[in-house]
Amino acid sequence: MLAELLNSLSGNLIVGLAQAAGAIVLCLAVVIACRRFAVHVEREAAVSLARGLVQMVFVGAVLAVLLHGTLLVGALILLLMTVAAAVTASRRAREINGSILLSFWAIAAGSGVVIAAMLATGTLQTSVTMLVPVGSMIIANAMNACAQAAERFRAEVTAHVGQVEAGLALGADPAVTVAPYVQSAVYASLLPRLDMMKSLGLVWIPGVMAGMMVSGANPVYAGIYQFIIVAMILAASGIAGLVMTLLMRARAFSPAAQLTLRTRQRAR
Repeated sequence: MLAELLNSLSGNLIVGLAQAAGAIVLCLAVVIACRRFAVHVEREAAVSLARGLVQMVFVGAVLAVLLHGTLLVGALILLLMTVAAAVTASRRAREINGSILLSFWAIAAGSGVVIAAMLATGTLQTSVTMLVPVGSMIIANAMNACAQAAERFRAEVTAHVGQVEAGLALGADPAVTVAPYVQSAVYASLLPRLDMMKSLGLVWIPGVMAGMMVSGANPVYAGIYQFIIVAMILAASGIAGLVMTLLMRARAFSPAAQLTLRTRQRAR
């Protein structure tokens, strides 16, 4: 029995690796085509593909071991994912001291509130096989929203240093001088998720719904559940983008109400 199981796993692994190789070849062909137009992403694409494959194989192996883990195990996995997401998102806010911690709190706030709400309403189960995949989607989108908000806020403020400092010189509150850029940053973090919601079912059928239909679930229920997932992604993204922008706003000024974000960028 054990030998048959191992043989089955080995066969699936070989097939999966062969299919992954086909996907990699297609991606490399796109990279080569981009190179002809002086878009050089060869190194970054190679690293990304290698990391993506290794990381997904590792995650699959971990989940296979922890398939029947408790809620505590699932929560620990999501916490580690949140830390990794914070490190990634913080690269968009390097000019701000403690950007990793700011990103962590923003992503944790967005994904934590949403995951807790889904658990409380019974939309999400505590089993690792359900909690981790759905939770990872929410964390990943919160990470993207956090990074987009940080990048837009940084870009807007550093592009309008004169206006910000003029307002400060006239005695305006620091929060007032950057209010338009806070709005722009939060909107930028929400826009992709809003477009995703608008195109749901018309342009794309997400993986959760497709997986539920393949497993035999009612298509209508699968569609409703997928809508819930996307709506929760939108909520998590909104919270993460807003929290990250507000935290960056607080760190962008010194206690003497001086704009430090511009100063750090020039020092680089």
